[in-house]
Amino acid sequence: MGRPGAADMAKPPTPVAQMSPGHAALLDAFALSLATRPAHTRNAYLRDVTVLFSMSNGVAPQKLTRPLLMRAVATLHARGLSGRSLSRMLSAWRAFYRFLIERDRSLGEDPCAGIKAPKSPKRLPSALSPDEAARLVQVDGDDALSRRDRALLELAYSSGLRLSELAGVTVAACDLASGEVRVLGKGSKERIVPIGAAARDAIERWLAVRSGHAAADEAALFVGRHGRRLTPRAIEQRFAQWAVRQGLPRHVHPHMLRHSFASHVLQSSGDLRAVQEMLGHASIASTQVYTHLDFQALAKVYDAAHPRAKRK
Repeated sequence: MGRPGAADMAKPPTPVAQMSPGHAALLDAFALSLATRPAHTRNAYLRDVTVLFSMSNGVAPQKLTRPLLMRAVATLHARGLSGRSLSRMLSAWRAFYRFLIERDRSLGEDPCAGIKAPKSPKRLPSALSPDEAARLVQVDGDDALSRRDRALLELAYSSGLRLSELAGVTVAACDLASGEVRVLGKGSKERIVPIGAAARDAIERWLAVRSGHAAADEAALFVGRHGRRLTPRAIEQRFAQWAVRQGLPRHVHPHMLRHSFASHVLQSSGDLRAVQEMLGHASIASTQVYTHLDFQALAKVYDAAHPRAKRK
């Protein structure tokens, strides 16, 4: 039997129930080779290889060529699979072909080598509007937990901190007199970020009662009921709970306030480099994703201000 042609891969896929005995035996052998992998990885790989068999319509995988596999990827993409899903699927296919080649060295090269999944469009960050952000941080109440949560939310929005940075910030790192906080970001890189007036006030109110709730040797700014550092998971829960209490119509997580900080500062200033430094991004490309959030506003400023923007 010769190599299959493009028409073979274009036929409707073979249902799993109709898998040939040869394919079923290969799948069982592949499953045994994955015995040391985590169960979720093993199951995902077997599902993805089953898709490969379905796309091949009974043709032995050893006979599939790179162009035919590229056609299969294109077909799956046309059916609605995202680039991310296809990238994961290709990883499973490559693992399967490595398994085949180890069993039979005469097969030569992996036909999946060099095949790339189509790029998925970048997910745009979800941000609160300025009014929504203001409503979220407006935590009323004079009890210690309300003071703490108000300071937590205000600092997140004021300084655009990551979740890990919020959990890791210490009392000593906050210089309220100068309005700055020192945080340890990705790659253990330290940076100094400004703290807004509202956040400074909220932190001062929390610090006035913190000593009555924090363990004597606890350095963390934000502590829980047992006097120890508030965990990232606990911070996420506080954000979600306050979003519900304040009547916001969607789930709110700490990174959403970071996105909101970036987009609102960028909209007000247009200074991408300053936002990059405050966020702690190593590359300006990471910061540029926020420009979509205020593009219309910036376009209006351009139209009004640029001498070449106005039509004669």
